[in-house]
Amino acid sequence: MSRGKCPRVNPLDSVWILTLVTFAVNVMDGDAYSCREVKAAFQVRQVGPLHFVPETPYTDVDLLVCKHQGPSCCTRKMEENYQVAAKRETLNDILSYTYEPERILSGHSDAFHDMFQSLLSLSQGHLSSLLENFYPSLSRRALPHVNELFASLSLYSRGVNVSVEATVQRFFNNIFPLVYTKLINPDFEGSVMIGSITGDCLRMIRQDVIPFGHHPAVMAQELAGALGAGRQLSLALKKGVEVMNATGHANLSRDCVKNLMKMAFCSHCRGLTLIKPCVGYCLNVMRGCLASVSELDQPWKRYTHLLEQLTSAIAGHHNLKQATLGVTGHVNEALRYAQVHGPLITATVDKVCGLSTGEPKGMQPTSPEVTTSTITSSTPPAFAAPSQDLLEQNLRQFARIKGSFPLKPSKNNKHSLRTLSREFLTYLQRYRSFFVVLPEMLCEAEGILEDSTCWSGDDVVERYAGRVVGNGLSAQKQNPEVKVRSMDPLMAEVKESLEYFNQETEEKFPNLGHMDIWEELGSGEEDGSTTDCDDEDGCQSSGDGPKNKIEEVLPRRKPPEGRSGSDETQANPSKPPSVKVIGGSPSNSWLQSGHLILLIAGLCLQLMLF
Repeated sequence: MSRGKCPRVNPLDSVWILTLVTFAVNVMDGDAYSCREVKAAFQVRQVGPLHFVPETPYTDVDLLVCKHQGPSCCTRKMEENYQVAAKRETLNDILSYTYEPERILSGHSDAFHDMFQSLLSLSQGHLSSLLENFYPSLSRRALPHVNELFASLSLYSRGVNVSVEATVQRFFNNIFPLVYTKLINPDFEGSVMIGSITGDCLRMIRQDVIPFGHHPAVMAQELAGALGAGRQLSLALKKGVEVMNATGHANLSRDCVKNLMKMAFCSHCRGLTLIKPCVGYCLNVMRGCLASVSELDQPWKRYTHLLEQLTSAIAGHHNLKQATLGVTGHVNEALRYAQVHGPLITATVDKVCGLSTGEPKGMQPTSPEVTTSTITSSTPPAFAAPSQDLLEQNLRQFARIKGSFPLKPSKNNKHSLRTLSREFLTYLQRYRSFFVVLPEMLCEAEGILEDSTCWSGDDVVERYAGRVVGNGLSAQKQNPEVKVRSMDPLMAEVKESLEYFNQETEEKFPNLGHMDIWEELGSGEEDGSTTDCDDEDGCQSSGDGPKNKIEEVLPRRKPPEGRSGSDETQANPSKPPSVKVIGGSPSNSWLQSGHLILLIAGLCLQLMLF
């Protein structure tokens, strides 16, 4: 007779087997009933004091947001801290993405300002050299007026309310007494002092006598066009910095903060600290939270288009370099004109100011025949010929000196105005659709990937089943996650201010819309409406859909404090390292089941050997 299918087991072996089984169960299930991993994540992400986290899950917890059946590692106090942490992390992420465009705008604002000032300083140096070398009799007395001219132009380029036309006319008014006594009548015995009655008379009649021809008007027109575009560009760059700064400090509603916490932390209550939110779920939450920010999309695109036009204007159509460096040529031509037409100018001035007798005869209207065309056509050849020969000789000498002047504002400046403009336009194209892609960038910052399982806000699912909405306020009516009632007042004010600036710029420069952007930089086609949603936006009726594609170059995130910005993308210092959770995913459960099978098989094999 056989001894039986099962061998006899003595009491000692039974105790040993029971001990092994108990140990295996403790190994597999010990962490499933512990909040150790939740506490680790709570500490790493600096959510709050560690004593808020229980050692083991509670079975009866009164939670407001992260409600679910079964034991939980969360408490009401933890929920409060989770909301604060979720808001802080999201605002830090927004701030990190607005950092680079704000830095680009601010940095190029300074660069353009320095370039404008360098061009004005270079032009001032050219004009001073012209006077010192070819008009030495004027130089010492005229230099203060030259300094005043360029000081006013510099203030205008910085945004100060100064008239370029009035500045140029004042300059020629001030130098006319000097030109009359030093160039036109160098043997004049009297002395026309600044502030004297004779000097005042000459300054007052200058625009009626027209001693410099059309050159002051042309010079004023060119400077007003070029410096006006440069001035508006400087103001536009400052406006862009204001918009980015306001975006970085956007207000998040209560419902938004609640859903941010639900998305980021409610999974921790079940011990799932590694699972990521579903892509569609994250987009709904972020687009709902940033609905007011997304409303800046259309005025921002209009703003960037105006920036492109203004930048092209100062480096192309209204070339700022050409206009500023052309001041010397206009002044030289104006002085030549005065010398050529000296006899007629002298005759007219004698009639009005009475310089030949030494006493002004009072202000009288200039004779109708004394105009630019009359003076030009009636100049006596006997007077014009000697002066013309002398001026042509001076002009040839000036041309040689002018050719020796450096073309660039500074030897240490590696950028010309055109190069700087091209560089800026290249950067600018990255951010045309910034306010549309910002929610997607925030979701990508969370490391969310297409995966077989993800967090839907309530449970672990294979795919997100909600409808994914588009950007903007009107699209949020169908948002299943975040309730958006109205536009945030701060963002409404920013939008209104930006729209007003755009309109004001278009009114000041009506021809900007007819100018072409440099072809090699591309035109930058307008994107669709912020409220429209298509397949590329992930607006499927169910599921996460394909991964969103961001056509623009994404802005880099703000580098850690204490380090300067670099070309490499910096990791967000607020994001914690991965926290491993035992029993927190299907793969871990499968491994535990395999260990259990091997352990039981080993026990049976040992029993059979007995």
